[in-house]
Amino acid sequence: MTDRPLNGDDVRAALGELTAILGPAAEAGGARWEAPAGLLEWSCWETAAHIAHDLLAYAGQLAARPADRYLPLDLTVHPEAGPAEVLTVVTACAQLLATALDAAPPTLRAYHHGPCDPAGFAAMGVTETLVHTHDIALGLGLDWRPPERLATAVLARLFPDAPAGDPVEVLLWCTGRGDLEGRPRRTSWSWRAAVE
Repeated sequence: MTDRPLNGDDVRAALGELTAILGPAAEAGGARWEAPAGLLEWSCWETAAHIAHDLLAYAGQLAARPADRYLPLDLTVHPEAGPAEVLTVVTACAQLLATALDAAPPTLRAYHHGPCDPAGFAAMGVTETLVHTHDIALGLGLDWRPPERLATAVLARLFPDAPAGDPVEVLLWCTGRGDLEGRPRRTSWSWRAAVE
């Protein structure tokens, strides 16, 4: 793991993880996608659509560069879209974010609860993709863990006060999805994306 800031390649790597584990299940389709995604109230289908929404929102923030607000936009995935189509939307939104990150100078700042740099938007995109892929995999009964390299990188950028330990387990604990020995499970959490 290098100490370089996260970037578009990391978003693409997270997308690759998502499509590798969820792609075959999406092609199979079926009612399993209506099951809750892990501990979430959203279905697996809704959670995949949520990933796409957040990735598009981060790309929009980077492109428009608002200093004090979120863009007034929402992504709507047509309810009749099948799971494979939803994953295609996720792919499109991840590639839009990665492309926006590729084009963004490191000095760029755009709003996300304060001024956020491109590396922060990359880290948020990677985190959303990894933790919700984990949620969906649980809902579909698939055995999957986020990759250690990406978990380590997003912990360093978004959760600087994270406890020591296996980075995947720590990431899942930081986002309320897992237990750590000697620590209660988190019921609320937030990350630190804004920079000074």
